[in-house]
Amino acid sequence: MKPERTLAMAGITHTALMAHLIADGNEAAAILVCARSPGPRQRLVVQHAILVPYDACPVRKPDAVVWPGSYIEEAIDVAEPEGLTIFLLHSHPGGWLEFSHVDDESDARVLPGIFEAFESCHGSAIMTPDGAVRARLYSTDMTMQPVDLVIVAGDDISLWWDDAIVDGVPAERPLAFTSKMTGELGRLSAAVIGVSGTGSIAAEQVARLGFGSVTLVDPDTVERKNLNRILNSTSKDADQSVSKVDMFSDSVASHRGGGVAISIADTLGTRQAIEAVGQCDVIFCCVDSKEGRMYADLVGSAFLLPLFDVGVTIPTFINEGRIAIADVSGRIDYVQPGGSTLSDRGVYTPEGLRAEYLQRVDPEAYRDELAAGYIKGILDETPSVITLNMRAASALVEEFIARVYPYRHEPNADYARSEFSLAACDQEHYAEDHFTQQENPLLGRGAAEPLLGLPQFRPPRKDAA
Repeated sequence: MKPERTLAMAGITHTALMAHLIADGNEAAAILVCARSPGPRQRLVVQHAILVPYDACPVRKPDAVVWPGSYIEEAIDVAEPEGLTIFLLHSHPGGWLEFSHVDDESDARVLPGIFEAFESCHGSAIMTPDGAVRARLYSTDMTMQPVDLVIVAGDDISLWWDDAIVDGVPAERPLAFTSKMTGELGRLSAAVIGVSGTGSIAAEQVARLGFGSVTLVDPDTVERKNLNRILNSTSKDADQSVSKVDMFSDSVASHRGGGVAISIADTLGTRQAIEAVGQCDVIFCCVDSKEGRMYADLVGSAFLLPLFDVGVTIPTFINEGRIAIADVSGRIDYVQPGGSTLSDRGVYTPEGLRAEYLQRVDPEAYRDELAAGYIKGILDETPSVITLNMRAASALVEEFIARVYPYRHEPNADYARSEFSLAACDQEHYAEDHFTQQENPLLGRGAAEPLLGLPQFRPPRKDAA
């Protein structure tokens, strides 16, 4: 069953919470202030974590903690202006991932005071020494519902399902490449941005791996010139100018049934697409535009979504007066919320965005057609690149599997970026600390208006005609 209520957290936040809550064998406390993703799914993203100092707690024992209300007042001051959600979090050093009767009594005593301050949904959560988190939400009448899924996107992507916890012990994680992995993926939602060369191949893998829903975003229609590299496309689709997303949705329905694929025949730079992708659990970015990557980067930051981005290229050079291939290469970036962004890594730059915009709106002022395609230096509308795209798209989706179901001999932290060269038969990888990280004010912003902090995404005025 797909989760109705999800709590999402950046890996850096989870690491800081573990260092504070699981330190000396005694219980400790923290407060999470969370923003919302767009509805209808109730997906909350941790925006701030307030750590309650040890010396501020009059009682700290292996099975008890008492902490002053002043820290709750601080959280209310942060959360109330935007109607955010507050979770009261404490540790269970003994490893029991179950709410005790003492926890129930504490919630019944404390949470009504938060509701009196401002109406929203608020809750409580517990953490055990292995980092597992379990949470629950209350409405204003103190009716309680469990948070179905807690997801932490760090070097690894951790999932804790409420219904997989029995007698305070989480079920064993599925093994990679097994049917149990398929069963778990059936509860998750993936977004594939761009359904063309690499995107159609990534979407095919995502759908056949068993994701419960697959949101497809692409504004273009099928054309004959790209039939040689878009999976499942036909001559009929090209003749009828069928949108790529509708074509692919029909293909998914033919083997998965209806309702799995969601089509958005537009760019990610639209309110509809941003809201739809913001409800997902992971983003696979397969676009060839800098602007598309920028929006994927911003959505991943705002909604704390793990982002997997792919790029391929075939640079050329002149050798004895003839064009020769210099390399056949691909790049996979894993962007974890709170880590270095695609912008930090130079995948897109302000100068590149401006040039791309100028090329789009005034091609006479900016012509660079030879550098715009797959093969740099050759204008070829039907490049035969499906083998390269297959290699890159497989590496893209495989990177996701390695994060959720770790199997590498080396730590996932070493693979923030992977690059391969088919010409040199070589592969390189880079750790997160290879990149210089800038401050990210968008992190955990959620669906606050304007979306992504950009004026063009302000909601339409109600009195507008």
